[in-house]
Amino acid sequence: AVLTVSDSRTAETDTSGPFIREALTVRGHTVQDHGLLPNEEPRVRAHVKLWLGREDLDVIIVTGGTGLGSRDRTIEALRPLFDKEIPGFGELFRMLGFQEQVGTAAILSRATAGSAKGKLVVSLPGSQAAVELALEKILFPELAHLMREIRR
Repeated sequence: AVLTVSDSRTAETDTSGPFIREALTVRGHTVQDHGLLPNEEPRVRAHVKLWLGREDLDVIIVTGGTGLGSRDRTIEALRPLFDKEIPGFGELFRMLGFQEQVGTAAILSRATAGSAKGKLVVSLPGSQAAVELALEKILFPELAHLMREIRR
């Protein structure tokens, strides 16, 4: 499932959510659900919590709301749901962002991932370039390995 979190994007202007869905589909994955919510911590947490209860979902990717702005609350919405956080995901994402895209501005991202109820939950920035970096350089190469470990 893919969730876009944004106060400024609409279904018509969101590019990252559709990009994620297409990238997953091209690689043979099935996107069972998707949505778009405003930066409202309780709503984001409740929506993801519902998805965590679904048998047909293995991975939940959330894009947006990972910065330092006062309305960026995605990380705060998701962390309480994690059984285990995967700090290496965010660390590697910021390192690659530093090297390949935004230089020292990479420190502004709070992207993270974790396991919750046997599922992988990934929180990415809202920028399509950042999403592409995370998917291509981290998530897709390690997805099978991550899922094996989470299910053990």
